[in-house]
Amino acid sequence: MTLTLSLPPELEQYLIQEAQQQGLSVETYALQLLQKEKQLKTVNVLQSWIDESDEQEQQETGEYLINALDENRLSNRQLFPQELKGVSW
Repeated sequence: MTLTLSLPPELEQYLIQEAQQQGLSVETYALQLLQKEKQLKTVNVLQSWIDESDEQEQQETGEYLINALDENRLSNRQLFPQELKGVSW
């Protein structure tokens, strides 16, 4: 995809300088900035889930996931053996 942007001269100069300092092309540097922004949004969403979540609900969800992973295994060996609860997970 090709995207053409009209930037104010100050912002264009800033991007050029930062890209040069990083040893990158302006296009690569701009793409990295966009990817970082996406990562930050993802981290913020995850953090909001942690901050807003009910601790009891998190505990129940964790137990459900552990049980589901152990039940759906092709081998009889459990990923989360009960005797290691609190020691390794």
